Amino acid sequence: MTNTKKTPESQDSHRNARESQDSRESHTPQKSHRPKPMEVLREARAQLAELTGMTPESVSSFEQTEEGWALEVEVLELERVPDTMSLMASYQVDLDAEGQLTGYRRVRRYERGRADARGSR
Repeated sequence: MTNTKKTPESQDSHRNARESQDSRESHTPQKSHRPKPMEVLREARAQLAELTGMTPESVSSFEQTEEGWALEVEVLELERVPDTMSLMASYQVDLDAEGQLTGYRRVRRYERGRADARGSR
């Protein structure tokens, strides 16, 4: 039969071992947070709206790249009546791996009611 009674000395040594392990774990490097696709989409739309002052209406393409993310976002640039005559624009939006906008540019401008010609974009 063994003595299982915990003495103050054994409790202290157990506590010190636990604190040492906690200390080692807190100093290990943390992986950077890779955002989920929906987080990236929301953040990209919000950042583009803040920069341009225009409200994104939809995301027409979205892909993960080696550098981060690439999106094409459709934006209402000029509202007209009737609505089918409003001017829309497609913006290429680039984000880093954490979802922060690194650049954007307008790649196309068109009337809302006009379909793309067959064979182009």
